[in-house]
Order: sequence, then structure tokens, then C-alpha cells
Amino acid sequence: MARTCDRCGKGSQKSASRSHSNIKTIRRQYPNLQKVGDNKLCTRCIRTLAKPTA
Repeated sequence: MARTCDRCGKGSQKSASRSHSNIKTIRRQYPNLQKVGDNKLCTRCIRTLAKPTA
């Protein structure tokens, strides 16, 4: 389970690189994962956890 968020499970997505001649090359877009303690969390989860609870 590499390159996935440990909290929400967000993983990679398929995307396309386009050349000047409009040739499509499939590539992967990975989430922005950061180490927090011993977990790998995406930055959206880190922001959600930092929110003050009302």
C-alpha cells in the first residue's frame, strides 16, 4: 500500500502528459504525502486535523 494516505486512503490517479504534437502519454499523479509521526498523511488530512473543533 505505498503512496496512499493512511487516514483517508487517497491514492494515485491516472493523468496524461501532452506533447506539442498532442501525443498522449499516460502518467500517474500522486498525492502530496507527508510523514506525521509514524503515519503517511495527505496534506488535506493534515489540514483537517489541525482545524479547531467547535
